[in-house]
Amino acid sequence: MKCLVCSIALVFASAASAQATQAPLSSPDGSLQVKVAAGPSGSVTYAVRRAGVPVILPSALGLEFAGLDLSRKLTLGAASPITPVSERYTMATGKRRVIDYAANEQRFTVSNAQGHAMDVVFRVSNDGVALRYVLGQVPDAAGAMLQESTAFSFAPSARAWLQPMQVAQTGWMHTNPAYEEHYRMDIPVGTPSPLAAGWVFPALFQSGDTWVALTEADMDGHFHASRLQAKSTGGVYRIGTPMAAEVAPGGALLAQAATGLRSPWRVLAIGSLATVMDSTLGTDLAAPAIAFDAAKVRPGHAAWSWGLLKDDATVYAVQKQFIDYAADMRWDYVLVDADWDRQIGYAKMAELAAYAATKNVGLFLWYNSSGSWNKTTYSPKGKLLSHAQREQEFARLAQMGVKGIKVDFFAGDGQSMMAYYLGILNDAAQHGLLVNFHGATLPRGWARTYPNLMTAEAVKGLEFTTFEQRDQDAMPAHAAMLPFARNLFDPMDFTPMVFGDVPNIRRATRNGFELALPVLFLSGVQNFAEVPAGMASVPAYVKTFLQELPRSWDDSRFLGGVPGQYLMLARQAGERWYVAGINAQDAARTFTVDLSFLEGKRGALITDGASERAFSQQEIAAGKAVITIKPHGGFVAIFN
Repeated sequence: MKCLVCSIALVFASAASAQATQAPLSSPDGSLQVKVAAGPSGSVTYAVRRAGVPVILPSALGLEFAGLDLSRKLTLGAASPITPVSERYTMATGKRRVIDYAANEQRFTVSNAQGHAMDVVFRVSNDGVALRYVLGQVPDAAGAMLQESTAFSFAPSARAWLQPMQVAQTGWMHTNPAYEEHYRMDIPVGTPSPLAAGWVFPALFQSGDTWVALTEADMDGHFHASRLQAKSTGGVYRIGTPMAAEVAPGGALLAQAATGLRSPWRVLAIGSLATVMDSTLGTDLAAPAIAFDAAKVRPGHAAWSWGLLKDDATVYAVQKQFIDYAADMRWDYVLVDADWDRQIGYAKMAELAAYAATKNVGLFLWYNSSGSWNKTTYSPKGKLLSHAQREQEFARLAQMGVKGIKVDFFAGDGQSMMAYYLGILNDAAQHGLLVNFHGATLPRGWARTYPNLMTAEAVKGLEFTTFEQRDQDAMPAHAAMLPFARNLFDPMDFTPMVFGDVPNIRRATRNGFELALPVLFLSGVQNFAEVPAGMASVPAYVKTFLQELPRSWDDSRFLGGVPGQYLMLARQAGERWYVAGINAQDAARTFTVDLSFLEGKRGALITDGASERAFSQQEIAAGKAVITIKPHGGFVAIFN
């Protein structure tokens, strides 16, 4: 017996020693390292270093469900062998068409005092870290999730660029949350959110010379969508959960414990600002694409009346004019907005779709997603709530020749609402329909999984700048922030570009700024706010640029910028490269831009003229290009 006791003690001592000496998990190039360790009082933590310098300080891990606590009094078991992960996939829209993802993966098993276990899975790539939880066998008494312990601990000197999360059931007609706030920029970590609901993903941080973008990916409908909690004392940010109202009627708010349940990946893009800006981790970690007719995955540009003309323009005659406008601009779609069923009707809409087809233009039609969760009255409303309803409606649209739908006014981020989003995407795919979500959640990698998802709003878009002058005045800095966070991984329907007047509003941007946005902003369908009268005022070379502007990109490259201040990007389409930049500041700035990768190509630059509404055109050379951008101005350059 004495020998047996000694043997058992030796086994436990060996296990403890293995934990203490467990080698960090490194990225393929060795630049990033993750260390998982047993902490005090039965906690389990992880930490991240870049080039040996701490980036994420020891931070908590764990999940707690009703009847199953896997967040406290945990034992950390031995780690699995390291497994290389290698994948190549294609995207119809995004930063680049063909994407190669490589990472090292390792699983760590944790168990509680009752012997219930889960795996914490880590992947480390050259541009970041991802982690997720996979539940083992769960007890019969296990129920809904109570909280997630996952934290991200930053040094006190770190800075943050964060968007407050809107409180459910607030705002116009109780339509919040819709990810429609301005970012708080360059704030100290630990600054509490001004809204109790917390901060949205993606969240951007700078610690020394390292940048970190936090988000999540691979939402399969079984888990709720998350955010960061409102309070982050000491620079420790914790995963937060949706508010009670963010559900489909009668549906679940949070994930339910189940054997094999997988959380979404918690994603940390890490590196220099260029590394983070060029990263594709938000789609790398999403599920592969569902089956969808590749011929119908048609990214494009769209004319849209509602942005400037509002409700009264959603009538047959005006929409027919916009079809002609789209055809003249060689654009692919017209988006017909709210109340079309009342103001045009299904029969006349079928006529419009047939007319549009003769012009090689397709139609997107607006829908109100909501049942009882808000007070909106715009229609069609309540037609997509069930699978049976969607089957009937989508079959009708497909028979009419409609190409896509814009679905608005969702309730938030609860598990049942996530399942509702995916129900729409799957049913639309069965009928060959493209999808645009508005008043909606962040897509979190869905554009890879669902090729029919062209874009989503989830942003304080251009429409707000037509309502109040204060939102228009904030537009330059807001637009210069979005590619660093909201539009970093997921398509964004900002509805950019106005050259003429905004009714009752003084525009804050120059025309060069507006022209650059369709290159800087990524969206499977760019719904342009400019109307025919405004487009008629631009020079022929600007119109030609917009007629020939690519619908998707083969590659992208970050050239320089500071979140909320200025930005320059290059995007490739075939043999052409498009370089675009904006200056959100109140003074002109001169930049030396490294375009040596374009050596041998000739460029034409379109930028601001002498006045705010003027353009100018000139040649530009590759190599070290010197470009001056006017205050609230911008440019585009095309290299052949």
